[in-house]
Parts: sequence; C-alpha cells; structure tokens
Amino acid sequence: MATLTKTETRAHAHAHHHHHHDNTYLVSKNKQDPGVRITRIGLYTNLSMAIVKGIGGYAFNSQAMIADAWHSLTDLASDILTLATVSWSLKPPTTLFPTGYGKIESLGSLGVSGMLLFGGCFMCFNSCEILYAHFFLDAHAAAEAAAHSHGHSHSHGSDAPSLHAAWLALGTILVKEWLYQATMKIAKARKSSVLASNAIHHRIDSLTGIVTLGAILGANFLNEAAWLDPVGGLLISLMVIKGGWGNTVEALYELADKGIDEATKGSISKAANKRLSGLGSATQIELREVEGVKSGQNYLVDLQIGVPKSWSLEQIREVEENVREAVGSSVRGVRRVKVRFVPKDDASASLFDEFISGDVEVNPEEHDHDHGHDHDHSHGKKEL
Repeated sequence: MATLTKTETRAHAHAHHHHHHDNTYLVSKNKQDPGVRITRIGLYTNLSMAIVKGIGGYAFNSQAMIADAWHSLTDLASDILTLATVSWSLKPPTTLFPTGYGKIESLGSLGVSGMLLFGGCFMCFNSCEILYAHFFLDAHAAAEAAAHSHGHSHSHGSDAPSLHAAWLALGTILVKEWLYQATMKIAKARKSSVLASNAIHHRIDSLTGIVTLGAILGANFLNEAAWLDPVGGLLISLMVIKGGWGNTVEALYELADKGIDEATKGSISKAANKRLSGLGSATQIELREVEGVKSGQNYLVDLQIGVPKSWSLEQIREVEENVREAVGSSVRGVRRVKVRFVPKDDASASLFDEFISGDVEVNPEEHDHDHGHDHDHSHGKKEL
C-alpha cells in the first residue's frame, strides 16, 4: 500500500495542527465546485466510517478497530466544529464582544479535543489492561479481562478478534486511499494547499487501517498472537492521544491570547511591506513590529509603523487605510488590523509600551478626593 513521502509527512504535521483553521471548501456554498464536492464526500465518509468502525470493533471484539474509530473522530471533529461555529466566529464585534466571537470556536475546540483526549486515554487503558492479562495472567484470567474490557463474552471462546473485522479494515483502507487519490488530483489541478492537506489526512487514515488489518490478521493466523490486536489498539490510541493533546494545548493557548505564529507574522509583514513600497513616499515609512492574537479562525493584528514627525494626520490616515486593506485581502483569517504610528527616528518605541506597568499605583488621596466629590454632589442633589 502507498506510503507517505517526506514532503507529505511534513505537510501532514502542519495540516494536522491547523486543519480546522482553513476549511475553505467545507464551508463554501458552491456545491457544484469539485473541491467542495470531494471535501464534503470526505466529511460524510469519515462520519460513516467512525460509526461503522466503532460498532464493528465492538461486535467483532477488535480493540484495534475501536481505537481506529476514535482516530477517525480526531479528523472529523475539527470539520464538524468548523461547520458548527463558522457563522458565529465571523460575526462582527459588538459592545458585549468588542473583539468578535472567535473565542467561541476556541471554546468548542477545547471541548472536542478534550473528548478525544479522554477517549484516547480510555482506549489506551483498555489495551494495556488486556496486554497485561495476556502476559502476566493465566489464559482464563486473560479471557475474563478481555471480556470485561469489551463489555461481553464471546461464544468462540477466544479473545482474538473476529475475521469479519478484517473485511471492515480492508474496506476502510480502499475507501480512504480512493479519497486520497481523488482529493489530491483536484488539489494539484487547483494548486490548493487546503485540499492537499485534506488528502493527506485520508492517506494517514488508510495507513492506520493497515495497522488495524495487520493486528486482526496476526491475532487470527499466528499461534498465540491474540495480543497483536490490543497492541494495534494501543498504537492507534497513542496517535489519538497525541492529536487530542495537541489540539487541547492549541485551544488553551488561543483562550490565553498567545501571540500569532511566526509564519503568519511573515505573511502579514510581506503584504504590508509590498503595499508600503508602492506608496510614493515609501522610503519614509518603516514597518517596525507585527504582533497579534488568534481568536478562533480570526487573527487580530497590531502593527507599529514609523513615519516622519512632520507628517499630517491625513498622510498617516492614508497609510493606515492602505496597510489595513492590503493585509486583510492577502492573509486569510485577518479580521482586524490596528496600526500604531511612531516617529521614525524613535528606535526605542515598541507595541508593548502601550501596557501600563504593574508598578503603577492609584494615588489614595486622589482616589478619596474623587469619591468625596461624588458623595457631596449626590448629597446636594438629594437636598434639592
């Protein structure tokens, strides 16, 4: 079966981390577009397979297949989350939510990734429990442990998975490989990195299907090798834990307002500098700093630009509008661009200067005076 190239492996590592941030084709309303169609087919297929593998793994006594069902949910959950929250995260800001509604997606992501992390840990525990019984307990105790973990006993008297599970695993491999080929074909024609990322997710699913199939066949055809199925379940559950943990940390970082990543900063700088170089007085303008936070799918960006002291408000306003338009139209996800202008000859100025030091204290006398003034004023109004 096909294997991943080094380029695909790197792409998957990046895509898996950012998968739910850029589902362009998934949320598009143009259902006739090939990219939209293949992406939605992939979503419905993932949903169906997660359910079928979960039921099949339980019915056929395969820990590996149950773990593979959870693995399918790791990719599926981010897509469902996007569909559920995209309309909220793109709503304009209000007085109640002045920075927009993007954090609603971050909260949803935390909930889903937490569920996946818990599920992966539960499957890992089950697999470890069965393996412990296999290697450290007698045959009868091992069978009882497997039955207890699986939830019911089996009439065939063996804790090896049913061979019917192998057909299900093989079907998963073939379907996911077809989805990989079909999606990658459109991705190459469109030169779409988003579709390419989705395609690589399908390839990863087909590879985990191979692990599942190997574990099931080995448990059935190799002597005293029933332990191979829980080993397969353990390997896949570790992948689920890794994915769930990574997404949980990312959601927590977003909720804690961690700064945007360097790649996005580079894209913003490139777009801003390109527009600044097109202005007539570009030599007098200097992009100093790029900072910002991520809020769901949205980027809230802060820029610092150095300009001559002699510039008028009208000149500064023209630069601000140009930069905001350039960044917003060039970098996907940018929803707000705030620009801070400083004198070009002031090399020490920084965006972080806007924060008031924690050492600053309110003057108690002024505070008491203000309260006293308010009290006298209100008292006077009562007398009137």
